[in-house]
Amino acid sequence: MLALRFAGLLALAVWFGGLLALGAIAAPAIFDVVSLRQVSDGRVLSGAIFGEILRRFHLVAYGCAVVVIGGLIARAVLGPRPRRFAARVAIAGIMLAATLYSGLIVSSRIEQLRADIGGAPSNLDATDPRRIAFGQLHGQSTALQLVTMVGGLILLVFEARE
Repeated sequence: MLALRFAGLLALAVWFGGLLALGAIAAPAIFDVVSLRQVSDGRVLSGAIFGEILRRFHLVAYGCAVVVIGGLIARAVLGPRPRRFAARVAIAGIMLAATLYSGLIVSSRIEQLRADIGGAPSNLDATDPRRIAFGQLHGQSTALQLVTMVGGLILLVFEARE
């Protein structure tokens, strides 16, 4: 039971911590460094770099979700059911759904739009429908990551209390 709990907690920490590190550290650093180096099409390059990092992290997050949900179910089957089991599985399920939607739907739409634009969306006129669509997709991506982070924080609190 201890090993299952540890694996679930570690996966949750990687999932939550990874999102925090990507959003608060990696993305701003990539855009700042490329901008300071005055790389031509720097925003496009920064977006491509961060997009690939996020794509790879989504794969890690899917694995973390399997470990978190699988660990909760295994703990319920093999031993005493974790407190608030149904709520925990539901929260982890919501986190997984948000991550899947972000990684499979929103990210692919962003990449498709980026290819259609052929440059930085910020170079387009503010009223250009492609720039507006990009802003909406970026906002959706951010909101989905926040949903996942809030869910992760709640699950970490549940684990700390147990």
